[in-house]
Parts: sequence; C-alpha cells; structure tokens
Amino acid sequence: RLHLVTWNVGTAAPPPDVSSLLQLDSLGPTMDMYVIGLQEVNSRITNFLSDLAFDDPWSIFFMTVLSPLGYIKLSSIRMQGLLLLIFVKHVHLPFIRDVHTHYTRTGLYGYWGNKGGVTVRMSLYGHTVCFMNCHLPAHMENTEQRLDDFEKILEMQFEGENIPSTLDHDVLFWFGDLNFRIADYGIHFVRESINNKRYNLLWEKDQLNMAKKKEVFLQEFIEGPLQFKPTYKFDLYSDVYDTSEKKRKPAWTDRILWRVKNLCQHASKESKSSEEEQTISVTLNNYISHMSYGISDHKPVTGTFGLEMKPLLSDPLVTLSPEGEWSAEHDVLISYSAVPEFPSSAWDWIGLFKVTFRHVNDYVTYAWVEDDEISSNEDSKQVYMSAAEIPDTGGEFLLCYYSNNLQSIVGISQPFQIQPNRTLEKDLTQDENSWMQKPDSLESRNEF
Repeated sequence: RLHLVTWNVGTAAPPPDVSSLLQLDSLGPTMDMYVIGLQEVNSRITNFLSDLAFDDPWSIFFMTVLSPLGYIKLSSIRMQGLLLLIFVKHVHLPFIRDVHTHYTRTGLYGYWGNKGGVTVRMSLYGHTVCFMNCHLPAHMENTEQRLDDFEKILEMQFEGENIPSTLDHDVLFWFGDLNFRIADYGIHFVRESINNKRYNLLWEKDQLNMAKKKEVFLQEFIEGPLQFKPTYKFDLYSDVYDTSEKKRKPAWTDRILWRVKNLCQHASKESKSSEEEQTISVTLNNYISHMSYGISDHKPVTGTFGLEMKPLLSDPLVTLSPEGEWSAEHDVLISYSAVPEFPSSAWDWIGLFKVTFRHVNDYVTYAWVEDDEISSNEDSKQVYMSAAEIPDTGGEFLLCYYSNNLQSIVGISQPFQIQPNRTLEKDLTQDENSWMQKPDSLESRNEF
C-alpha cells in the first residue's frame, strides 16, 4: 500500500497536524510506503544553504511524525523549492535496492531551479519503480511550455548514468504542481459548476486532459477521476476561491498520474502469449484533495495505491541477529550470514538503531564488518560491539547491515531488548538519595 502526497506549500511552515493528510486515523491496513512531493518549500538563500547542511523543517517534521510509527526515510532529493521524500516500513528495507536520485532544472532556460523535476528511483522486490515530482510553468497560456518542460525532464533524468530511463521503469509515478488550467470557460461558469459539484462539465476543457488526447507520450499515463474541487487558487486558511483583484480561475493544478510499462507493451503487442502474467499492477484506491489545510493557496492532493507484484526477490542479501541476551554492562556479539552472490565490501557496517530511527545515519553506534569481525565460518560470521558504545539506559533496538556497494540497508534484524546498566542505576539511586538530604544542610546555611 502506497500513499502519495503532492502539495504546493507556498513557502509556509508545516501545519500542526497531518494525520488526515497521511490517513493515520484510517481504520484500514497501514501504508507500506509514503511518497511526499512538495513544491515551493521556502528556498530563500539562507534557508537553502542551511538545508544543504541539515535536514529542512519539512523533512524533520515528517520524520518526527512517521518514525515512531515504524517508517524510515529511505531517500530524499531537494532542488530549491522542490522536495521529494520517501518513507518505508522497516520490513521492506532489505528488498529495496539501487536507490538513485536526480533533478532537472527548467526555470530560466535550465539555469534556475524554481521549476523542473526531482526524481527518486529504486528496485522494489526486483521491480523498477520511479517517482517524479514536478513543478511546471504557471499561467493559462503556457500549456505548450509545460508539455515541453515535462518531455525535457523525462529525457534528462539519469541521462548518461547506468540506470534505465524514466519511461523504462516498470512503474512511473508523475505528480506535482503541474499547473494545467481550465481553458475557454469563463470564471463564473467554472465557479458555478464547482458550487453544484458538476466537476465533469469542466473535465473536457482541462488542459492536461486535452493534451492527453493529442500527445502520444502522455497517452500511456493514467489518472483517477477528478471528483474533487479544483485545488487552486484559495484564500489562505479558507475554502474560498481567490478574492484578490486578480481573481484567478480555479484549476486542477495538483495532480497524480502513473504509467505501467508492461501495460504499454501489452497494448502495442496484442499477439503476446496469454500465459505471460502481468508481474506488477497498480490499483488506485483513493484520489482526493484535503480542504482542511489552508497554509497555502493550493490544497494538498493524495493518491492511495495498491501495488501488487510478483516478488523477484524473496530473501534478503544478509540476515543478522544479536547473539544471546544483550546488556549495556558487557561487550556483545552480532551474528550474520550473506547469500553467496552478495558483493560485500570492507566499508560495510552494522548499525545499532533505536526502533524509531529516522534514516540510515540515525544509528546509535556501529561496527565495521571486517575490522570488528572475531569469527567466521561457511555458515555465518560474528562481529564484536563494545559495551562502551551501547546506551546505558537500554531499550528496544534493531540491527541493520549497510552495504557500501549497494548504498542501502540490505539486512535488518527483529526488534530486541537491551538490558540497562544496573551499576549506573545504583549510582543514580545513590545520587538521588544524597540529593534528597541536601536541602536540610542548605537550610541551615541559609539561616545565617
């Protein structure tokens, strides 16, 4: 289950709560992956420079919300105001490989990143999946420019790298502030149709729908029905369309589309054997806007999808576990084994993580698999971790094996408990008792 968000946040700070946006209150099964595409994240020079060194406020915000629920930030890519974040459940990490990011500027003839696209691609259980967050040129008259820019982004992502082109991925999700408008109809007809919830009257003049009928490269993209109000342009903190002097015409600028490569191939080769199964399919379960969020003049849009796939990978490259019961009082051992074809490296490491860890560098401590190895045989290897590196307070933790060659976590243990350091607990108790006795002596001093 994949939940995809697109939102032009208009340089605003994160809202107090995103439970409904992320469907955290839903009674159904939890999501396996969150894909969050933002546009117009605050990109003033001072903000941008600090965000290069540290996570930006939006990334920190979503990590704070999702990490306690068992999601890790798998990848992110930022180009000025464009930000793409991907969070996944821990259990899927060993089956996600070959993660790569890219960006393409289209603003100011390709020299400025206020418009363009950012992309994250990966192999998911052996299938190639690509996510592309775009911010295309604004204004009614720029339809052709929007289409030209999107074609350019498609062509330039991962160009020259040993990675499939965007259209060669098994599944491609295309979303963002695509800025397509409603042509021909006047503002009064558009608003009246919206007020009467007769959105279908506007569909045929939606510029993206019109372009999909003419442009061959767009015809393979699928979109759910636009059964929600146009998401642009609203007065801030309201569900009232633009009351400023400009009175912008409402439009479905914020969209989510997808393309399944095998479907495209099957459509063009009807003579294919009926025995050949579709190894991956995408089902749209929900395509809605969220009117309660008013921090910008756009409303966020979400798509909830089911990805059904025949796993081409069923076993992790590395399996690992803590040896025996772990305590903060003594040195500990980690056992792991790798499949024969695993491309290990001297730079591989095993990290100790809290179960609520946010991203791959959010480890408590780590051990080098070669430097800290203490035994090895055909079946498994053992790695040593010093008690000095283990948190004295103990708690619930995970072990993750990070592959330097694959630039990803390729093995993850079950959660386990580390017992606290009891010597430290005694010291703390003694300190508390002595502190409790101090007020009397202080009082006697204060009498003078």
